[in-house]
Amino acid sequence: MEISTSIPQCESSSSQETDPEKAVDPRLCTTDHGADTDLQRMLSTRHLTMIALGSSIGMGLWLGSATSLQNGGPAAIFLGYILAGTMVWSVSHAIGEMAVLYPVPSAFVQWSNIFISPSVGFTVGWAYWFGYFITIANELQGVVTVLNFWTDAVPTAAWITIFWLVIVLINMWAVKFFGEVEVVSSTIKFSWIFVVIISFIVVSAGGAPDEDPIGFRYWNAEPFTNGFKGFLSVMPTCVFAMSGSENAALVAAETQNPRKSIPRAVGSIWLRLSLFYVLGSLAITITVSPHDPNLFGGDGQNNSPFVVAYQNAGLAILAHIMNAVIFISIISTASISGYGGSRTLMGLSHLNMAPKIFSHADETGRPIAGLSATLLIGGGLAYLNVNTSSADVFSWFSNLTSLFTLFGWGCICLSHLRMRHAWKTQGRCESDLPWRTWTYPYASYWGLVWCVILILAEFYLSVWPLHGTPNARDFFANYVSVVVIVVVYFGARCWYRGPWWVDARMVDLDGPRRFYADDQEGGGGKKKTGLGRVLGWVFM
Repeated sequence: MEISTSIPQCESSSSQETDPEKAVDPRLCTTDHGADTDLQRMLSTRHLTMIALGSSIGMGLWLGSATSLQNGGPAAIFLGYILAGTMVWSVSHAIGEMAVLYPVPSAFVQWSNIFISPSVGFTVGWAYWFGYFITIANELQGVVTVLNFWTDAVPTAAWITIFWLVIVLINMWAVKFFGEVEVVSSTIKFSWIFVVIISFIVVSAGGAPDEDPIGFRYWNAEPFTNGFKGFLSVMPTCVFAMSGSENAALVAAETQNPRKSIPRAVGSIWLRLSLFYVLGSLAITITVSPHDPNLFGGDGQNNSPFVVAYQNAGLAILAHIMNAVIFISIISTASISGYGGSRTLMGLSHLNMAPKIFSHADETGRPIAGLSATLLIGGGLAYLNVNTSSADVFSWFSNLTSLFTLFGWGCICLSHLRMRHAWKTQGRCESDLPWRTWTYPYASYWGLVWCVILILAEFYLSVWPLHGTPNARDFFANYVSVVVIVVVYFGARCWYRGPWWVDARMVDLDGPRRFYADDQEGGGGKKKTGLGRVLGWVFM
């Protein structure tokens, strides 16, 4: 049974405190971190796990893999997803430990504010919100590309308007309805990937009607199409494709039992990463040539590489089904971005970093003001696709989003390291944590270092672009996210002043904390083995 989440219950330094007379200095309980909000805890373990699964499976994987395959080659895209996967795995473990202890709205925003500095928290919050509405715009323009597979008779603006309204409807309905929509769409995506991997192996082996055996023909011919620079150019798309898994931290504030739900979601990460990205990218590279003109961004039909593989193999029915799954994925990811953006604004508002109108939710737990702002701006940006190439718009948006994501991931890892440092500095024991990741501290250091490296690599690509010469237009188009981050951060520094780091001795470790009873299930229930464990991780 859960004790409470409210701030006044700062009466012990441990979820397992045995002496009821030991009390924390009440001065530590005066900071409002937004742990109490109008949000309703209507989402279960099943919702959290499937939202974490589905939020990172969208246009980046299904369509963005085409531009990565063209620019980098089969080896580059495969290695890119492996590297990005290790980063997501590291970030997710950091999130898991903090989200069980501090399941607050706009989680990583508040963690950065508490454990690093208010200036960083301010910057993380607004950077993530920018990334969310840009993602909505990118997914909506992706809808047009997907639907043009069946017909190009409908104007681009009409498609964008129709599905913008669909995304608004999904988010404006009850939170439980949003959760169920994501469970269904994530189940479809996860189930279909098994079909994709098995069928692509058959196609590569020569089992398709219109395709000779391929094997590793494209790997042997040209593993890297543009050398090391081509590999670097793949990374923003890989990061964009995998962004969104951190949304599990946002959902934690509306989850009935984070101590049970979050470790289970974290525990399934290796399965999601290997199936969707590593094996999925490998399946593409053994079936589709990086020079196929019909790939998204090419001169032909502008299709997903997954659809192109089925078309080339003479499997028209599977091509249509694949396109339908991509369509569902894009709508799902866009709706999750609306959810994330509204909760981020709510967290910022509770920290007095955004207008107070965003701090409230209605009686059913919907932050109407935050949803309206996120969906309105994201939908409006999507109309850039009306007069511009969809592939160009995708590249621009994904580069902007990936840089915001790298900054956010880096701050999550740094927050985790700082949280543990504060925990130790204040004399707390690791055993007092309701859930501990076995990867500390190495995974958080790994994720943080690679975020810094890739931000610098993107600077190199912005100055010396692939297939281009240095120019101011490309630089600002690809690197303006970092410019925004720097401006926002130093603006916040001027406002908040104070030290660059919060003092670990003064960090309020109990104010935003959720306490759990000793007998509350924390490990996800009775242990399962074999297939039962795998299915439980995926579908619960």
